[in-house]
Amino acid sequence: MENREIAAVFQEIADLMRILQDDPKWTFKAAAYERAHRSIESYPERLADLARDPNRKLAEIPGVGADLAAKIKELVETGQCQYHQDQLKQIPRGLLQMLQLQSVGPQKVRLFHNELGIRSVDELEAAAQAGKLRALPKMDEKSEQNILKAIEVFRRAAGRFRLDTAMETAEELTDYLKEIASVERVEPAGSLRRGRETVGDLDLLITGSDHAKTAERFLKHPSIAEVLAQGEDKVSVRLKNTMQVDARLLERDQYGAALMYFTGSKEHNIALRDRAKKRGWKLSEYGLFEGEKVLASKTEEEVYRKLGLAWIPPELRENQGEIELAEENKLPKLVERGDIRGDLQMHTTASDGKASVEEMAEAAKQLGYQYILITDHSKAVTIANGLDEKRAAENIRRIHAARKKVKGIEIWAGAEVDILGDGRLDYPDALLRQFDIVLASVHSRMTMPGEEMTERLIKALANPYLRILGHPTGRHILKRDPFNFDIEKVFAAAKKYGVVMELNGNPERLDLSDRLARLAKERGLKIIISTDAHAPDHLKLMRYGVLTARRAWLDKKDVLNTLPPQKLLAALRPLAK
Repeated sequence: MENREIAAVFQEIADLMRILQDDPKWTFKAAAYERAHRSIESYPERLADLARDPNRKLAEIPGVGADLAAKIKELVETGQCQYHQDQLKQIPRGLLQMLQLQSVGPQKVRLFHNELGIRSVDELEAAAQAGKLRALPKMDEKSEQNILKAIEVFRRAAGRFRLDTAMETAEELTDYLKEIASVERVEPAGSLRRGRETVGDLDLLITGSDHAKTAERFLKHPSIAEVLAQGEDKVSVRLKNTMQVDARLLERDQYGAALMYFTGSKEHNIALRDRAKKRGWKLSEYGLFEGEKVLASKTEEEVYRKLGLAWIPPELRENQGEIELAEENKLPKLVERGDIRGDLQMHTTASDGKASVEEMAEAAKQLGYQYILITDHSKAVTIANGLDEKRAAENIRRIHAARKKVKGIEIWAGAEVDILGDGRLDYPDALLRQFDIVLASVHSRMTMPGEEMTERLIKALANPYLRILGHPTGRHILKRDPFNFDIEKVFAAAKKYGVVMELNGNPERLDLSDRLARLAKERGLKIIISTDAHAPDHLKLMRYGVLTARRAWLDKKDVLNTLPPQKLLAALRPLAK
């Protein structure tokens, strides 16, 4: 079991407790499981390895005592926790599914179940459509409509997986396959290779000396729940997380054509096939052919070259002008992970982070960064232990002290300041001017009408101390749609005031999206890519932000945190006096 799987079990136990019990004692116990969930999810070492090491103690992990350590050990050794299984038997499984709906927590699930007998998302939808929810305590017609909208988002997300889930699954299976003696090469393809924000299923392309032996070993992977199909050149399975994986067993000399074909996109492939057809050739997953003669197949580069094109990065393969530019050898040189010199949004123990300023700085140094910006929450975000003015001033002093302790990296004092409902920032100007960089975001009243949200954002952008707009659309992938607002008006205001747009690399957000980040570039805006890290390990989420930036056609000069420290500061909106 991986850390994220163990953490997910603990979170589910906490949710079950809150659904089953309305009692302070159980609320306290649920909070303990949630603390353990957060600690385990961001823990840098693999708990399965620690559980098997007699010299290490799981109970020493923050938030994990002897009881939870025993449950971790049970999960590692058996794949399940009996306490968890016993709780699951007490409620319909559909109640847990309801927790996937935005704004529906355990208390509401318990309310819906106890008062109306609702047992599933379908029954909740029917009750909302019939106007039955608005009669319940703390519910009204608006909250009822919000639940219907959340159900709509939930249904659209069915069968989709976030980019990080797909990436981690692909890497786990790829590492496993590479250990097989008969395997020479393994490469994930499809929408994952193109860096799409969600993935429906996973294609793994495999070459090697003995396909039968490879397939036999692949089917022994412990994450496989069901074998869907098995043939000479393809094995399809469904994993325990419900993701479908197609392992395609290829001949060596067809690898490049197959990689191109199965990477897609469909529209890109159609355009390439049309290009081949105009030359009297045929392009397929097996190669580029003139009659029976193979013109190219071994590598993607040679197939593209034979078609008169430069090799096109997978992130651009959406038939949105990349083929025409490849023909002229004018493709952009996309931003790369190695171009990033610092991270401009992260949180520490001062608010809802899991590490100190010094620990975050040391982790950033290990990644080769030259600077970081500490952005703990402002007071409006009470759920994230937001800082009031006094604590914020203390945090600035704490960050200044850390600058002297940690050498070799710039540590800037910032804040993620809430944009209030009327567009004001959550701190007064006298405090805002003390920060090196102010980043501001919306965390409340996210269902405002579009015209009001547009005015709210524009008013915030006009504040002379605001330099970066954080996760501008507020979306949560597969859970919450973006705010309703006029993006063109907000981009125009940001350009007018010199405010930079954040591309939040947390795979839960990826906000701006690839489409909007490309639009921001076209409108003359600059972008920073950050991780919104709440623990040192989260800094590695930068890979997903960079992938999204590449899909947005961003090159190095479009992304300000590819600059060295002083040039970055000079490129931001001048500090108000």
